[in-house]
Formats: sequence, structure tokens, C-alpha cells
Amino acid sequence: MTTAPAPGPSVRRREVGSASSRSLLLTMLGEFVLPREEQVWTATVVEALAALGVEEKAARQALARTAAEGVLGSTRRGRRTIWSLTGHGSALLRDGAERIYGFMRSRRAWDGRWLVLTVSIPESQRQLRHRLRTQLTWLGLGSPASGLWVSPSAEHAPEVHRVLRELDLEQQSFAWVGPATGIGEESRLVEAAWDLDDVEERYLGFLADFEDRRAETPADAFVAQVEMVQAWRRFPFLDPDLPGELLDHDWPGPRAAAVFHDRHDRWHRQAQQEWDRMEADAAARS
Repeated sequence: MTTAPAPGPSVRRREVGSASSRSLLLTMLGEFVLPREEQVWTATVVEALAALGVEEKAARQALARTAAEGVLGSTRRGRRTIWSLTGHGSALLRDGAERIYGFMRSRRAWDGRWLVLTVSIPESQRQLRHRLRTQLTWLGLGSPASGLWVSPSAEHAPEVHRVLRELDLEQQSFAWVGPATGIGEESRLVEAAWDLDDVEERYLGFLADFEDRRAETPADAFVAQVEMVQAWRRFPFLDPDLPGELLDHDWPGPRAAAVFHDRHDRWHRQAQQEWDRMEADAAARS
């Protein structure tokens, strides 16, 4: 595994700017609406997304799409609309928040065991294959060969079993847990199962963007907080959080995690203050 240079500032800004309005909306809902269990005005969402470079039309479309997916429900207040998370939306965001904010909080010792899974799905069932890949990747498993999945986190076995049961794939699967036998190098298995060069490049870009970033005002803190959470939320999906024994050099993940949690704590109060201001302004116009 080689160390890739961090992408240039202009590339990183394009990546942040290219985030969809719906994705930014979900980040804001998880950061400011879910913890409060409160409703939010359309005007608040429009102003908040505008601060992140999203035009009003796109903001309203993001609200409509998110509602159509069952994440938000709406109530009319005269000529205006106020939004609230549905039960499904709250559960979805809470699950994401636990993964995002708990990711890499602490390093764990590895007992040397691997979880190995084989699943047989016909090529014609592409949608089912995609659903399985999405859920197993979210759990940190990698696929070094077609139909084969591995993870050095043997404790994920019950969660993998749940996924197979929900997708009705138990009869097409075999799974076992144990140490490597010494046939083949574990480093080659890691290289085949996960694109760690890409993950490392993203970590270096994250550090370049946020390690020295400052937020002097509540408005600055709000934008910085949302952009940072938006960038960080990808890593639990991309990074399998491998034990140190399987990494061949100083992996930047723990350093990036420390920056994320430090900046999040540092910007939290002012970012929440800015959200309160936007909500108060929207309510005053109701």
C-alpha cells in the first residue's frame, strides 16, 4: 500500500461543493433536528442550505425528495410549512449518527480471527447483489473475490447473520470464524478486499481541509460543522477500521478521527447558536 498525496485545495473544494442538496439536508437534520426532537421551518432549511451554497429551488426539491422517501412529514401553518422527522427518519438518522460519531472513538485489540462469508447470488439478481454489497460494506466487510467477503472483526457475525436473514440469503450462504492458516499473505488479502489507497487519500484531504480550519463566528462555525460532518460521514462506509497489525505504515485514520471529534466539540456551541437564530427568524415570519 502506497502513500498517496492529498488532493489539491481546489479539488477538495469541488468535492465538498458537489455534495447533493439532499445529502447536506440529511447531515443538517442529523446534526440539529434529531437531537432536539423539534420541528423545522422550510425557511430555516432554505437559509441553512444557502449558507452552504445551495440555491433555494434545490433546497425545496431536497425537502420534497426527503419527504417522498418517508424521512420527513409536513404540516401546514397557514401558507407556510413546518417539517418533522418521521419514525423511520428518526431511526435512520439515529443509526447513522451512532456510526458516524462512534467511528474510531477507540482502538481495539485484535485476536487474529477473521470472519469469512461466501454468498451465491446469480448475476441476474443485480438489485439483490447491490443491496447485499451496500449492507456488508457498511459493516466493514471487504470482498477480495466474487461471492467472498471477509472482515477481521469477528464480532460482526450476528450483524452479518441479520443481513442475510433480512435478504433471505441464509440458504445460499456459508460463514465461519477463525485465524489465518498461513497459506497466502494477509497483506495481499487486505489489498484485494479494500481500496485503502483511496481511503488514505481521502483522510489526507480531510486533514488538509479541517485540521487547521478556524471558525470565528456562529455563522462560520455552522458552515464548518456541516461541511466537516458531511466529509466525515463517508469514512465509516469506506474504511473497514482495520487493526494496526494489518496496516503497513502510520495510518492517518486515527489522526483524522481525533481532528473530527476535537473540531466538532469546539464548534458545537456556536453552530447550534446559529441554527437557533435561523429558526427564530423563521418563526418570527410565521
